[in-house]
Amino acid sequence: MVKKKGSSQKPRAKSPPSGDLRSYTIRDYRLEKPSFTLRQVRSGDEVRYEVESGDLSRPAPPIRESKYLRREQCIEIYRWMLLNRRMETALENLYKQGQVVGGVYFGLGQEACSCASAYALRKDEWLGPMIRNQGALLVRGFSPADIMMQYMAKSGSPTKGRDASSHFGDIETRNVVSPISTLGDLIPVLAGVALGARLQGKHIAVMTYIGDGGQSTGVTYEGLNFAAVQNLGLVLIVENNLWGYSTPADMQFRVKDLAERAIAYGIPGVIVDGTDACQVYDACHEACERARRGEGPTLIEAKMMRMKGHAIHDAAEYVPKPLFEYWKRRDPIARLEDYLVSQKKWLTAADNEELIAGVERQLEADRELAVNSPMPSPESAAGGVYCEAGCHEIKPKYAMPGLRTIGERGGQSSGRKRSEAAVHLK
Repeated sequence: MVKKKGSSQKPRAKSPPSGDLRSYTIRDYRLEKPSFTLRQVRSGDEVRYEVESGDLSRPAPPIRESKYLRREQCIEIYRWMLLNRRMETALENLYKQGQVVGGVYFGLGQEACSCASAYALRKDEWLGPMIRNQGALLVRGFSPADIMMQYMAKSGSPTKGRDASSHFGDIETRNVVSPISTLGDLIPVLAGVALGARLQGKHIAVMTYIGDGGQSTGVTYEGLNFAAVQNLGLVLIVENNLWGYSTPADMQFRVKDLAERAIAYGIPGVIVDGTDACQVYDACHEACERARRGEGPTLIEAKMMRMKGHAIHDAAEYVPKPLFEYWKRRDPIARLEDYLVSQKKWLTAADNEELIAGVERQLEADRELAVNSPMPSPESAAGGVYCEAGCHEIKPKYAMPGLRTIGERGGQSSGRKRSEAAVHLK
C-alpha cells in the first residue's frame, strides 16, 4: 500500500494466506521442567563447564501415576532396574580386577528409561538396544551372566568370546537386534524389521534408542524419515542425558527439546522424565499401541543425566559437581522405591528388603558362573568366520511375505496383481 502525502496512516502488513500458519503440540509428561545454562571456562589448556543459570536446589518431584501399570507390573520393573544397577556395579568391580576385556559402558541413572521402555514391548516384537541399555537386555531375557561373560570374552557368552562389548543380540527367540557401533544405524535397521513384519501381514512395534549427540547424525534422519513415510511402527527413544561424550547439550543443538524434531518428520513427539519409570512406560505403551494399529512411528525424548562418564575410562571431570548432586536426588531407583513403599504401599519395608536380597542372590550366582566360565579355546576362533551351509537361513517370523508396493501405507493392497514386480528394471 502506498502512503498518501500528508497522511499519518502507516502501511499495514499483509495477512498470510489461509493455512500458512501452523502449530504443533509436543506432549510433555514431566512434573518438572528443569532448565540450566552452562558456560565453558578455559584455564590454559584445561576446559571445564560451570552452571551459569538454573535452580539446582529444588527437591525431586513425585512419581507420576501410571495410567496403565498394575501393582505387579510396577514391582517387576522395579526389580529389573535393581538388577540392572547391581549388575553394572559387579561389572565395574570385575573391570578393576582385570577380568573385563576392553571397556564398560554404564547406564547409571538411566535404568528407568531402559527397563520401563523395553517392558512396553510384547514378546513377538523387536528391540535394538544401545550401549547403555543393558537393563533392556535383561527385560528381553538375557541373564546377568550372559552380559558379564560377554564383557569378559568368555566362551559361554552370547558371541562365544568373539566380542568383548555390547555387540550381541538374538534374532531367534528374544527378538533382539545387536547394537551397531556407528550411531544411528540401528534406526533404519529397525524400520526394516517393522517393514518386514508388515510384509508378512502383521503390524508390530519395534524399539531402538539414540543419544542426544547421535540424534544429529544423518542416518538417524534417513531412517526415521523412511519409517515416517512408510508408516512403520518404530518407537525411537532419544536418551537426552545432557552430555554427548564431553559436549554439553547446550552446545549440540539449537532446539529447546529434541522431541521438537519429530515435527519435521510429521510424527508425534513426546517428552518424558527419564528418571520416572511410570512416565517412560506410559509414553512407550501408547507409542507401541499406535504402532500396532498401523499408525506409524513415535519419537520419545527421555530427559535425564548420565551419572558416569562416557565409558569406564572417562572420569567425567568436565561435568559440574552441582549437576551431579541435582540429579542424584532424582535417582530413578530411589524414586520408584519410595513410590512403591511409601506412597502406594504396594510393598512393605520387609517385602522390599526381601526383593533386594533376591536380586543380590541372583546376581552373586550369575557372577560366580561368569567368573568360573572358561575362556574360548584358540582353535574355536576359526569357527563362525565364514558362512556355512544354512547358517544364515532366516525364516519369516509371522507369515510368508506378500507383495507390497513402495508407496503403500499400513499394508493395504494397491490393486497390483501378485505376478507383477514392484519395480521394472531394463
